[in-house]
Amino acid sequence: MVEGSKETLANDHHGWLNAIAWKLQRKMVELSNNTTKVGKDDPRRIVHSLKLGLAITIVSLFFYFEPLYDGLGTSSIWAIITVVVVFEFSVGATLGKGMNRAIATLIAGAIGFGAHYITSFTGNIWHPILLGILIYTISATASYCRFFPNLKAKYDYGLLIFILTFNMVALSGFRDDEILKLAWHRLANILVGAFIAVAICIFVRPVWAGADLHQLVATNIENLGTFLEGFGIENFGACQGEMVGGGSVMKYRSVLCSKQNEEALAYQATWEPPHGKFRLCHPWKQYRKIGTLSRDCAYCFEILNRHLNTNQIQLPLEIQRQYQEQCVQVCIESSKALKAMAMALRDIVPPALAKSHIEIAKKTAGELKLLIASSHFHGDMNMVSTTTLILLLIDSFSCVEKIVDSIHELVSLARMNTALQKSNITPTEQKGSGDKASSQPHHIVTIAQSQFAE
Repeated sequence: MVEGSKETLANDHHGWLNAIAWKLQRKMVELSNNTTKVGKDDPRRIVHSLKLGLAITIVSLFFYFEPLYDGLGTSSIWAIITVVVVFEFSVGATLGKGMNRAIATLIAGAIGFGAHYITSFTGNIWHPILLGILIYTISATASYCRFFPNLKAKYDYGLLIFILTFNMVALSGFRDDEILKLAWHRLANILVGAFIAVAICIFVRPVWAGADLHQLVATNIENLGTFLEGFGIENFGACQGEMVGGGSVMKYRSVLCSKQNEEALAYQATWEPPHGKFRLCHPWKQYRKIGTLSRDCAYCFEILNRHLNTNQIQLPLEIQRQYQEQCVQVCIESSKALKAMAMALRDIVPPALAKSHIEIAKKTAGELKLLIASSHFHGDMNMVSTTTLILLLIDSFSCVEKIVDSIHELVSLARMNTALQKSNITPTEQKGSGDKASSQPHHIVTIAQSQFAE
């Protein structure tokens, strides 16, 4: 009986170990699949990790070579810390954090040294008291400034570094007489770390936030056009109820949750130098306006879609045909306009076809309004629901018009900015005089003032 108990216990332990091994194997497979998926979703993430490793390796040379270590002192660890906290995925984010850290360190170091220097003349008794008052006042003020929306959006990291650096310099000076040397070593290490991070981020397979923002906004507009095309064919087409595009039609819902990403990319893009098709002073603020209008349009589509799904509209065939042609045309022409604008935005070229599509859709929307005004409901709830649906469709078209106008404005501003920088218009130097000068060809450049307006 004892031998049977031992055998049962051994079997229990064996089964327990098998269960643990199976769970561990499943976790390892899940981790491997997630790791592969993260890399496949955006291969630039793998490159970013390798770039960060390269930057840290270069900065660590300060510890290996005596001349570098002696020149920058024991504060060399701040160069590594700077690389770790500053190095971001995109060039704009890295430049933004690098500039915030460098400027905040410089200002905070100067104020911290000044606070220590001024209070040192008050004697041993008042020195710590006055220094504590200054630390309390400056730290509380800087912390309160972080709650201002504009400062928090752009300089929150800089304010945080300012508080940290100011307190470190001011308090270190109370026990260390070589405060100026200490502040200089820390500032130098931070500048070196920020420079290495920015250089590698720019010159080794750079990721531009401006290009990502540009692509995101264009894709969102294209998704809106895809929904309108599918919605018109599915609900007003010749074969009503026909499914068009499936999940691709519902991609417009991704526009609804894109605000945070657009805001972050727009801020990062303002820090980036000219690159690719984006010149200096590119109108990045206009992308925020387009993004807001795109979300408004997506909300209209969501209301339109929910109304159709909630109210099962069943009208006689002759009444359906009365509105069918105009509704389909409004959807199709608006869809073509949005897709043409998305293509024009990607290439930053004037939209050639979008205007004609908008004019056709606008004319058709006016015809729909006249049809609705001449209709008689007689208490028919299906007719009321249909009228509501058509009015929602017309409101959606109004949102499309605003998007088209805003994209046209962005393209005009971007092309004007590019033309001015390429031409570099300067007064023409006259060579010679008299008939020789008059025989030279003359060019007149006219710049419309309204094109500069934002």
